[in-house]
Amino acid sequence: MDAGTIATFDPSTDADSFRGALGTFVTGVTVITTDSPEGPVAIVANSFASVSLDPPLVLWSPAKSSKRFEHFAGSRRFAIHVLAADQRDICAAIIQSKTAIKDVPTHLSHCGMPIINGALATFECNLEATHDAGDHVIIVGRVTKAQHVGGDPLVFHGGKYGEFNAT
Repeated sequence: MDAGTIATFDPSTDADSFRGALGTFVTGVTVITTDSPEGPVAIVANSFASVSLDPPLVLWSPAKSSKRFEHFAGSRRFAIHVLAADQRDICAAIIQSKTAIKDVPTHLSHCGMPIINGALATFECNLEATHDAGDHVIIVGRVTKAQHVGGDPLVFHGGKYGEFNAT
């Protein structure tokens, strides 16, 4: 479809077009980590958003169909990491394996959560609420500790990873 063509569709019957429309929104790339009986696990998500400054709340939304869903839907605490442009290899490793976080350069937080070294921002959270949302669950976390540094983020647009360089 060229840039001048507008196609209207019913998202309930045309999932591919709906996914394509959603893909026009540029998002950052996050990795969420938590503890599990198998050790630390991680998942990549672009469904991250701020919710409130007072109290400090953020959200993300894992798919119910994810093989990692059970680890995060029942977790009482987790950490959200905003990846830097040069951390695409971390993203790729975690997409391949839920336990790949053990091979990523990390350090432990004050409560034992794996924190990815070099992430642009990290939000350590306690579970505040969950909300059913179709084929996903909205997980709201109360941020108990956060950190951030300067740098260019890893971004996702139209099914591809890239970077944003502020000028």
